[in-house]
Amino acid sequence: MLTKSLAFRALLFRNIKNVSDNLKQSKRNAGHGVWSYRVPPPMPSKRATYLANGLGGLVWFWILYHVATEPEHIYGEWPYIDPSTWTNEELGIPDDSVGPLKA
Repeated sequence: MLTKSLAFRALLFRNIKNVSDNLKQSKRNAGHGVWSYRVPPPMPSKRATYLANGLGGLVWFWILYHVATEPEHIYGEWPYIDPSTWTNEELGIPDDSVGPLKA
């Protein structure tokens, strides 16, 4: 009988401890990087800095290379048409002799 009550108490205390551990916040801002208050954040590693600069340079090379070799993506593929060459019919404008204001 004594062992039964001791085992019951041990299980009860272990469950209470598990519940209390789950209720309190074990680590502040867990998984969100380094946390700092009123101090500058730590500097990134040289490897991270070089990697960021290298990827940034690669992206700018890609953009400027394609702007230089394929300007149609920016300016359009079609030649510019002078609007003064369009007719009234193409613009959907009725002739001057039609309508209530005819001369």
